[in-house]
Amino acid sequence: MLETVTTSPDFPIPDSQKAWVLGDVGELIHTEKPIPVPDKAEVLVRIDAIAVCGTDIEVIYHGPPALIHGGGPHNKNWTPGHEYMGTVVALGPGVDEYAIGDRITVEIHAGCGRCKRCREGMYTSCHNYGKNYQGNDKGHRANGFTTDGGFCEYAVNNINTMVKISNHMSDEEATLVVTAGTSMYGYTELGGLVAGDSVVVTGPGPIGLLGVAVAKALGASPVILSGTRDNRLKIGTKLGADHVINVRNEEDVVAKVKELTNGIGADFVLECSGAPNALNEAGYMVNRGGKICLAAFPSEQVPVDVMNIVANNIYLYGIRGEGQSGTKRAAALMEMKRFDATLIHTHTFHMDDLPEAIRYAKDRIEDAIKVVLKNDASLAKQAAAE
Repeated sequence: MLETVTTSPDFPIPDSQKAWVLGDVGELIHTEKPIPVPDKAEVLVRIDAIAVCGTDIEVIYHGPPALIHGGGPHNKNWTPGHEYMGTVVALGPGVDEYAIGDRITVEIHAGCGRCKRCREGMYTSCHNYGKNYQGNDKGHRANGFTTDGGFCEYAVNNINTMVKISNHMSDEEATLVVTAGTSMYGYTELGGLVAGDSVVVTGPGPIGLLGVAVAKALGASPVILSGTRDNRLKIGTKLGADHVINVRNEEDVVAKVKELTNGIGADFVLECSGAPNALNEAGYMVNRGGKICLAAFPSEQVPVDVMNIVANNIYLYGIRGEGQSGTKRAAALMEMKRFDATLIHTHTFHMDDLPEAIRYAKDRIEDAIKVVLKNDASLAKQAAAE
């Protein structure tokens, strides 16, 4: 460790760590890596638990949106994973915003701080995304996308990418804060608080399900969730959905939404399915002057009914990640027990079993929704509590 880095004997730091790195397409390699050293405005985090995100799977099997050393992420000794929580174990020079021993959860993006978008507070849209390597380091960081992520034991985080959490929040729940933060960011871009407005969430995946919970916590009414799996729609009801629609059983989903919204359509649509027809359906079920937020990556280019969007003065937003401090605001709602995010946590693995955890999440084995991996420190703490 550098002399300017603050450490504590209560949290001894080894010389190396076990870490997963991305090899060929779909290949994860278990190896040893040195412990990173925090610089100015950074801390070293001992990773206690991490959730598997659908975007992790996209990166592992396809590459984008990861960008490592100016190119694809494969075979670059790079560690993916971004939805983690843990404990602060070392402080970089001059850091006094956090203390060693603090429990934290993270968000992904630390913008460069120098481009137009970062200066506007839109750090998830940083113009210097991916420019963070030797010879071309603009200061941007996105752990698990452009810099080493959390499928390991230790990671360095910028202080702007962390949120303190209390001991009342479990490690598993804390890994879900970033997912809720993405939904929170979507509602922020759609117009902030949605109290009294009608919201449709399409797609009961992790972001969609917590999108229901956040909308309800913000006072939306009614909240409508659509999807294809009854068991997930049932979870949506527990998280606050006033109505659920199984699109396989409903002949006309748009008509049903209008029926549930006094004939005029919803004020907001949060699109989380990525289905080819999702954008146009959202445009038909939102009311005139309404807003649509796209929070999912479609697997193919899709045709868009632009006439409908323009003629009805519909506002369309795409979001990336959990900007505008959405993670911190989502964590506040979760600390207040405004909803139970753990309802979407279905499976737990040890970090050594990452390939199996990825398989469960990718293939939805046993209807996996959120798969969480835990390191030894978290498991030891759990055993002591029991």
